[in-house]
Amino acid sequence: MKKLLLINPVGRRSGYLLSKVSMFQPLNLAYIAAVTPSRWEIKIADENIDTFEFEEADLVGITAFTSNINRAYAIARMYREKKIKVIMGGIHSSMLPDEALQYADTVVTGEGEGIWKQVIEDFENNRLLPRYNGPRIDLSRTQIIPRRDLLHPNYFWNSVQTSRGCPFNCNFCSVSRYLGQEYRQRRAADVLDELEEIKGKYIAFVDDNMIGHSPVSRNRAIELFEGMIGRGLCKKWWMQTSINAADDENVIRLAAQAGCMFVFIGFETLNTKTLQAMKKGINLKIGVENYKRVVDKFHKYGIGVLGSFVIGNDYESPEYYKELGDFLVSSGIDIVQLSILTPLPGTELMDQMQREGRLIYRDFPKEWDKYRFSYVVHRSRGVEESTIYAGNNYIKNKIYSFPFYQYRLLNSPYRIKNTANIYAIYKLNQALKKSWQSSHYYKRFMPLHNTDSDLSIKL
Repeated sequence: MKKLLLINPVGRRSGYLLSKVSMFQPLNLAYIAAVTPSRWEIKIADENIDTFEFEEADLVGITAFTSNINRAYAIARMYREKKIKVIMGGIHSSMLPDEALQYADTVVTGEGEGIWKQVIEDFENNRLLPRYNGPRIDLSRTQIIPRRDLLHPNYFWNSVQTSRGCPFNCNFCSVSRYLGQEYRQRRAADVLDELEEIKGKYIAFVDDNMIGHSPVSRNRAIELFEGMIGRGLCKKWWMQTSINAADDENVIRLAAQAGCMFVFIGFETLNTKTLQAMKKGINLKIGVENYKRVVDKFHKYGIGVLGSFVIGNDYESPEYYKELGDFLVSSGIDIVQLSILTPLPGTELMDQMQREGRLIYRDFPKEWDKYRFSYVVHRSRGVEESTIYAGNNYIKNKIYSFPFYQYRLLNSPYRIKNTANIYAIYKLNQALKKSWQSSHYYKRFMPLHNTDSDLSIKL
């Protein structure tokens, strides 16, 4: 029996990987394992949990995000030196296949499940091609259950995917180019059947937008939530969704009854002009002035809000960072993800930054490890690099320091009134605080007292 070794590489443990409570299963290799013929022995090596060391295999498959691609290339080199074929896939290789082919024998772009059996057959017959393009799968007709039995048992969250694709085209996001602008969704009954087979209680729905953007997708979400309630699944879970999900209280109510603990929402910025530059149309439609109303709608049904914001946009200022810090304290947002704007391969933003010569780190692939949302990797107009780092620290110090941290943590029980959800919010705040304190910029740009005057002096 031949052995297939599938590897999820991590070049540097940071961010969500620093805490067990903020990690969830990566499903891409588990899906590939699910469509691999039974005549193969399969192992998934996952550096989210354990550092990988060389082991024998007949064929190696590696996936990677941009931030970890150099670790992927190093592992690939290790096997190719021993004349073992290496296949690379995932979003970075799909966006830059010519680069990946310099380090692998074969690159699979797109959704690998639809082409993988051909890849295996070609390998077995010694006719492996350098490039394969995985087709976009009709999720309503295809029922592939990922091989969770091959994933590391130490994950807190069991991942489930119910849809792919995004009709939006935000300039900093590569999802629509990678998975298409058509919103493809699995049948609710198929998802429910999968959920019933998962032994763990805690679920991370890893869709880019689980509720979707149309009446059809909302009806599917309602069917799914009602099915979770009707089947008595008793799962506790979180999801990503767009800001407009707050428009339908019935969906939110059903999500809460089905076990939703918190939602991840991309608010991104308080600046309307920045939203326009991001092409974040749905946020513009709802309006920045209504962000707090969105948060309140979820709180009404006991659901926490993980709000994502991005700084490092053009023409930001110390005054804006003060405004954002104040908003994050007063808005009721329970968990804050604050990232530095990062142009990734395959995004309109990257195309723009390369065209305008604004990239700071451009020695590729060597400097891809800087593209992890915690480095300033391009020159923003009207704002200095040091200002962005100092602003980042100012905001995070404000939300994680006395008395505002305590105020935020005490506010969640007052608003949510659900013990399990409150505890999850507390643990995730602790995880993200730890992530910040482990960052490369934490000590260098830390304000002394975090007062408004201190921010001005620091900048």
